[in-house]
Amino acid sequence: MSNIRFLRTFIAVARCGSFAAAAEKVALTQAAVSMQMQTLEDDLKRPLFDRVGRTNRLTSMGKEVLPQAERLVALYDNMRLTGMNDEIAGSISIGAVDSVMGALASVVTEMKAEHPHLDVKLFTGKAQALSPQVEAGEIDAAIIIEVSGKTPVSLSWTPLYSEPLVVVCGRETAPESASELLRSRPFLRFDRAQRTGALIERGLRHNRLSVNEFLELNSLEVIVELVRQNTGVSVVPLLEFGSWAKDPTLRILPLPKSTPRRVVGMLERKIHARHAVMTMIQNSIRERSGAHSAT
Repeated sequence: MSNIRFLRTFIAVARCGSFAAAAEKVALTQAAVSMQMQTLEDDLKRPLFDRVGRTNRLTSMGKEVLPQAERLVALYDNMRLTGMNDEIAGSISIGAVDSVMGALASVVTEMKAEHPHLDVKLFTGKAQALSPQVEAGEIDAAIIIEVSGKTPVSLSWTPLYSEPLVVVCGRETAPESASELLRSRPFLRFDRAQRTGALIERGLRHNRLSVNEFLELNSLEVIVELVRQNTGVSVVPLLEFGSWAKDPTLRILPLPKSTPRRVVGMLERKIHARHAVMTMIQNSIRERSGAHSAT
């Protein structure tokens, strides 16, 4: 199956942008990568790359061939799994934002107990960093926060659940309204450069709420810990798999129902060999979300 290996190498070069970077990814020498690509171009009787300096850009033909190569490799990977006693098998890599990683790890742990041939690697990161990794094929999927705008044509977005934005304050804080607390108490803001921070800003503007700016941080957990210490108040998503609503040191105040919600979902490539696994993960997270919401 040398042609399949060559196609894997071709996909790696297309994603990495150079023979050198692809060589490291597919565990070959740069010379071997160059030889394979030359052989593939000879077989297809068409140039696949424009070789400019150290970069290797896809030609128009190369861009046409890439999705077909991805489809063929995915079909071959599926064929390898056919007939195995355990259909859920192989290696997958999934990224997730911090607030979802606990639920994802729990789901994967249960899956591995039932499907011992499944090899899973989990990565945490910010949504802005994980999305390009999925698109580049560095990871198979990511559970992240929805972004406004169109999803790239090569990717698929599947919503899993949504979370309301709420005002969180210390239990000992005076029983004022949400708008009064935000205006009078030091406001602990989540990083506006992150998708969740941008959503919170939208929620504040939507409800015409003014805040007493104090600190801007990039960790929801740190913000809530500071709230516990009565440092200030904040607006945060009420995490689906969190315990803040039951925390005796916190008070949660709802915002109007029309306030935008944080949508969490899975981003994955449309063409890959692990759709069955990803569907199982999606269904398990949805089931846990429904059960958690009912408690």
